Amino acid sequence: MKQDRLRVAVIGVGHLGEYHVQKYKAILNVELLGVVDTNPRRLQEIAQRYDVKGYGDHSEVLDLVDAVSLCVPTEKHFEVARDVLSEDVHLLIEKPITYRLEPADALINMARERGLVLQVGLVERFNPAVIEMKSLLNKPIFFEAHRMNLFTVRGTDVDVVLDLMIHDLDIILSAVKSEVKDVHAVGMRVITDKTDIANVRIIFENGTAANLTASRVSGKMLRKIRVFQPDAYISADCGKRQLTIIRLDNKKRDSNNFPSVTTSKNKHPGTDPLADQISSFVNAVINGSEPVVSGQDGRNALKIALGIIDQIEKG
Repeated sequence: MKQDRLRVAVIGVGHLGEYHVQKYKAILNVELLGVVDTNPRRLQEIAQRYDVKGYGDHSEVLDLVDAVSLCVPTEKHFEVARDVLSEDVHLLIEKPITYRLEPADALINMARERGLVLQVGLVERFNPAVIEMKSLLNKPIFFEAHRMNLFTVRGTDVDVVLDLMIHDLDIILSAVKSEVKDVHAVGMRVITDKTDIANVRIIFENGTAANLTASRVSGKMLRKIRVFQPDAYISADCGKRQLTIIRLDNKKRDSNNFPSVTTSKNKHPGTDPLADQISSFVNAVINGSEPVVSGQDGRNALKIALGIIDQIEKG
């Protein structure tokens, strides 16, 4: 760090990368030294819009910065991330961490050996509705997750499991402190040459079950995670950043002596999970602490995702 300001760059300034640029520009103890993109027109556009220097190759900026956000297509993740870590630069890498487990392990080991922060951009972990939901969990029995998107060409370099479902896989894996016992998955192609709709049922060793559905060819947006547990039903609306909690009130009974049901809703307007994710990364780098979503977390979600994809491809 130079003069108490963390020097950063964003590599890959497409749709998502531009948002990373915006968030870094808003952090007082961060100096955005550069943006990188192989598309000259896009590079010039972002550099001018945010008054920052542009670079056509990531190798030109790595000796200038302390940390970077990596927002390039997944097929380039390992190649660029390896270059970043080899220059002792801290890394926030967008999800999925890589296509396969072996390169993910290589990046995790590089970061560990060099004492670097490796954070994976699974942004829903910073959604306030998800954070509150996890704080209320008490022996969850069943999870149900739906993540439905309108079709867009963004993200079609991977299938819907790595594009959308991986967020819910990460949330559930971080909430259930048990190993996965069994996975049953189905899926189909609709528009692209990859799986566009997928459903999976996961059984954990402790008996907890999870049912996840993801689609990127839906007629409306839906991002919800529902949890059933002995003392409550909890529903986190990730899109609206709202949590609904339904509990039994054994102190209040009806005429048949059944307990009453109480409902409460907690809204979190004005929050920004991506800004919180990037601030968390900055703090982890400055304080030398473990990131909220580590490289190992990204690897854990990737492992289950690849198992789901394998089952779907085998029919």
